[in-house]
Amino acid sequence: MKDQFEDFFINNDFDINEPHSGHEDRFLRKLNRQQEHKKKLSWTWMGAAASILIVLSFFLGKYSLEENSIQTMFPEMAETETFFVNTIAQELKEIEKFRNIETESIIEDALDQIEELEDQFKNFKKDLSVIGNERQIIKGMIDNYQQRLQILEQLLFQLEYIKNPTQQNNDNNEFI
Repeated sequence: MKDQFEDFFINNDFDINEPHSGHEDRFLRKLNRQQEHKKKLSWTWMGAAASILIVLSFFLGKYSLEENSIQTMFPEMAETETFFVNTIAQELKEIEKFRNIETESIIEDALDQIEELEDQFKNFKKDLSVIGNERQIIKGMIDNYQQRLQILEQLLFQLEYIKNPTQQNNDNNEFI
């Protein structure tokens, strides 16, 4: 049996074709590029997903914890606050559909502005429980919500323009 294998290998030529010089190097470079691209892409999407979860949990968590205190103190504010919180959450979901490498920095800048407004809103709530001028503070809280929505709407407009700039130019020409 051993002789049959030896005869088989001796009589048959194997691996007579060699790849071109540098083939292995080119193959390894392409393989490494694909792996790097996959790593970058997965981290980007994981970061996007994490920021979505953080922002939504921040909005919804804060809302559910503080909802009772505002509602009990000022029942007329409850419906307004529910409207704004739901609208903001809906806008954030819409914005996340546009998230990619190209739009990441624009979205993060807007979310930073929203975060600053949330800090301002916390101060309004503190003032509401301490200071007696409730009407003016509630107006400031509503203005704060409106500013957040305005930032998100402007961001959506920018993202839609980035996604389809020719469509926006056509729309602008129709109104002129």
